[in-house]
Amino acid sequence: MASCAPLSSSIVEYFEGEDFYRCGYCKNESGSRSNGMWAHSMTVQDYQDLIDRGWRRSGKYVYKPVMNQTCCPQYTIRCRPLQFQPSKSHKKVLKKMLKFLANGEISKGNCEDDPMEPTMEDAVAGDVALINKLDIQCDLQRLGDNLKETLEREEKKKGRSAKKEESNELIQSQDKKMKLGSGEPSHSVEVHLVPKPGQGADLSKPPCRKAKEIRKERKRLKLMRQNPAGEREGAPAQQDPLSLFPPKAKSNQPKSLEDFMFESLPENASHKLEVRVVRSSPPSSEFKATMLESYQVYKRYQMLIHNHAPDNPTVSQPETPPGGPDCGYGSFHQQYWLDGKIIAVGVIDILPHCVSSVYLYYDPDYSFLSLGVYSALREIAFIRQLHEKTPQLSYYYMGFYIHSCPKMKYKGHYRPSDLLCPETYVWVPIEQCLPLLETSKYCRFNQDPEAEDEGRSRDPDRLQVFYKKAVMPYGVYKKQQRERGAEAAVLQYARLVGQACSERMLLFRN
Repeated sequence: MASCAPLSSSIVEYFEGEDFYRCGYCKNESGSRSNGMWAHSMTVQDYQDLIDRGWRRSGKYVYKPVMNQTCCPQYTIRCRPLQFQPSKSHKKVLKKMLKFLANGEISKGNCEDDPMEPTMEDAVAGDVALINKLDIQCDLQRLGDNLKETLEREEKKKGRSAKKEESNELIQSQDKKMKLGSGEPSHSVEVHLVPKPGQGADLSKPPCRKAKEIRKERKRLKLMRQNPAGEREGAPAQQDPLSLFPPKAKSNQPKSLEDFMFESLPENASHKLEVRVVRSSPPSSEFKATMLESYQVYKRYQMLIHNHAPDNPTVSQPETPPGGPDCGYGSFHQQYWLDGKIIAVGVIDILPHCVSSVYLYYDPDYSFLSLGVYSALREIAFIRQLHEKTPQLSYYYMGFYIHSCPKMKYKGHYRPSDLLCPETYVWVPIEQCLPLLETSKYCRFNQDPEAEDEGRSRDPDRLQVFYKKAVMPYGVYKKQQRERGAEAAVLQYARLVGQACSERMLLFRN
């Protein structure tokens, strides 16, 4: 039975077959292949479900790469912002922005163009306890080696009884060494042997200490002088100086993304940066007031960075259901204002479970600020903020990860992150995917051979069709309209969008 199209439905026009066009990554003239459809309207829930099946929008055109045929397979990638920790290269970008805002310092070089391969330093960043433990073990190993050499020299000079006594002493010192390495308290290691000049360290003297340890000791003494007995806070007089400090696990907590990003600036800071989120569709009053200035930045970006003629970016339909974020769902522009003028705009979609980054354009005069990386970190921080009110909104979709294109692999450095399996549409941690991609451009990430696409189209006759301003199931439509060759295209559409979207979205037929 036919009915009128509800105002809140997605209406799409599917293009039969597959498009062949020039690849923007490897420059193959006809190697890129995708399926596509035009979204006359699109709800945020439908778009959320589509991107969870490998679709992506460019304006109102929504497309899905043919993964096992296209020259550069494009895997949907999402970051998990709630567990995100900035890497060393991310921190450099944040510090560079802070220095520029604070005193106008312009750093040489562009972190955005530098390789962002993870380093060993990044791998253990934040685990200071592990680093300290490794340092202690290395120091103890050197101490043991020096002691062993000294004993060997002494053994040659002394008799057997002396040798036995010194061996016992070595065993005792090694026992203490083992205790230190295991974290057990051991406040004194007595070594009485004095080496000859120029042959090893003089262990009868205090060992050299690192500057960091000396500074800590000074701080302990200062606190003890301020509070010698601990009686003002009700602490016992014999309190250990070490207990005046919080445990290492707390004091060595890595700084969060927000700690770096929102570090306080001096009152006389050289520049002021403000980030505003304005709704772009339907255009809010703030969007209308700044549209011309924003477009000028877009035009310069397109012509100077990409050598493209400027076009008009388009956006999707907004929604503000209860329980969602204060700004609502839909398409927004995240405007970066520096000293009262727009220098960059991030186009984002706020969806039920994620913020999807669509596009970024910026004033080329500010390329030295690595605004691509900086805006991604701001968007991650924005998702954390939205998550506090809307707990289900907890992912950051960064578009497509293209392992075969070096310039697009940087997205994999925002960890932890997942890639979408192109066959079963489940999320797999990127660490498990990368070894597979090293051997083949196209991969099925789900290693369960029995697993299937749980959201696949099971009953195409329930697919909703929009025909002559009326909505009807495809089973009814195909009996009324006997289109030659139409069924293959409809079945292909149903397979690609899945059962849920095929029953909600309206497939336009003319």
